Amino acid sequence: MDASHAHHHPVFCTVVPPHLLDKIAQSEDTRRADAAQRTLEQDSLLRTRRRVTTVRGIAPALGTPVSDEPRRTIYDTQHRTRLPGKKVRGEGEAASKDATVNRAYAGLGATYELFLKGFGRHSIDDSGLALDASVHYGEDYNNAFWDGQQMVFGDGDGDLFLDFTVSVDVIGHELTHGVTQYTANLEYHGQSGALNESMSDVFGSLIKQYSLDQTAEDADWLIGAGLLGPNVSGVALRSMKAPGTAYDDDELGKDPQPATMDDYVDTARDNGGVHINSGIPNHAFYLVATELGGKAWERAGRIWYDTLTGGELASDADFKDFARLSVAAAVARYGDGGAEHQSLQKAWSTVGLG
Repeated sequence: MDASHAHHHPVFCTVVPPHLLDKIAQSEDTRRADAAQRTLEQDSLLRTRRRVTTVRGIAPALGTPVSDEPRRTIYDTQHRTRLPGKKVRGEGEAASKDATVNRAYAGLGATYELFLKGFGRHSIDDSGLALDASVHYGEDYNNAFWDGQQMVFGDGDGDLFLDFTVSVDVIGHELTHGVTQYTANLEYHGQSGALNESMSDVFGSLIKQYSLDQTAEDADWLIGAGLLGPNVSGVALRSMKAPGTAYDDDELGKDPQPATMDDYVDTARDNGGVHINSGIPNHAFYLVATELGGKAWERAGRIWYDTLTGGELASDADFKDFARLSVAAAVARYGDGGAEHQSLQKAWSTVGLG
């Protein structure tokens, strides 16, 4: 493992990208504009705070066997922004009367279960890290995020965005930022940042597919389906199957994601387009998973997990680095004569990274 993996850079990652909130903040509807502006200001504050704090890795005592059971705690911030808030449900406790609390609890469990059953990983850090989440964060807060130590969910404004616990893939997406933080620790800008975002979309989608027991063919390959309000022209935040088609709306604008390197977006915004260009590796994963068929976490997901956690992926890796290492990971696990190797070569070639 190279030296870059030894330091966990605290990264503040939100599921709704800043370029989307920027667009809404320019809305003529003052309520929508104000909610977006408040969310942007809160995110900016949190991003600054992440830079001045460090991630505390929690390692188990040596020789202590790590449990196969998650350790979940859900807190309610009661529309304030002080974390974590009031404890409302602990591991193994009865369901709450609050559906948001129960969805957060279930989503943490689904994420823990896929990483354990699919990849033999014990929680985010592979050492049984407790999973904490705070719900009802802020007023009309249009986002969800992993802050380096816990999950936080806004309720949305009830207009453009609904409660951020409604999509299990959003919960899985944010928690996967934690897995990336503890493994390849991909720097959050440019192509390495887009890979960081793509890892979260890939495993977020796999968590949803696993919890619904779907095959690659059955899956919708959408990130954040059910999250957009009834008045929005769109189906989700992103589409792995068809990047650039998730929404086309007067207030949100048009989904800017490219599917191939031909349409790669050079931009200084959004940390160099981390939520935009992630569409390219996302689409490559979709192509591999659907070509291989069956349960996407069993082969395609395994190759991506091996690549992310194998110790070869540098923190400043670009798309070509990931493509090359994923092909090597496929050969290491499945040999070079099989469908896995072929489907990877074909997919990376299709997106312009052959």
